[in-house]
Amino acid sequence: MLESMGSLTGSPWIYAMVALSVLLDVFVPVLPSGVLVITAATAAAAGSATGQVPHAVPDILSLTLCAATASVLGDLVAYRLAWRGGERLDRAIARSRRLTTAQERLGAALARGGGGLVILARFAPAGRSVVSLGAGAAHRRARDFLPWSALAGLTWATYSVALGYYGGQWLGTTWLATGVSVLALFGAGAGAAYVMRRPTKAS
Repeated sequence: MLESMGSLTGSPWIYAMVALSVLLDVFVPVLPSGVLVITAATAAAAGSATGQVPHAVPDILSLTLCAATASVLGDLVAYRLAWRGGERLDRAIARSRRLTTAQERLGAALARGGGGLVILARFAPAGRSVVSLGAGAAHRRARDFLPWSALAGLTWATYSVALGYYGGQWLGTTWLATGVSVLALFGAGAGAAYVMRRPTKAS
């Protein structure tokens, strides 16, 4: 059971931890922000199943909004830092084929009025970092990038919370449920990374 984490997930501090982890993982992609969101959502499922007082466990809507908001704020910080990065950052991006390719694809996607790449990148390992930094370094307009960043953050947060909550409802509030939910999140990330690596077809 998740009793060993009860003191954390049953405290309002869980929101601060989720927000900080999600905000910072744009700079440190190895932070387990998705795992933390899923664990908190599984704890919420445990509280729902046992009939605990709602304020004693994470609230699903609050958890989703917390993770989504932190995701957008992290993207915005990375975007602004890259915007002001100057020639040094431009040279670093030019030396990275991954960053250069992402920058080009993002520019093409935003120019067509679509930001599906921004949403997709939110699930891929380090994809969020690449896209946010690439958008800022290329001086893409905030009004073209940030709405898609907001949609990406909300999509990712909703998916992650739903995995933890419904995994706990269906499989029981055990570490097995959390593990299965985390594997589903990683699976989505692997699929997103595969799609992002595919070459763009010429029109």
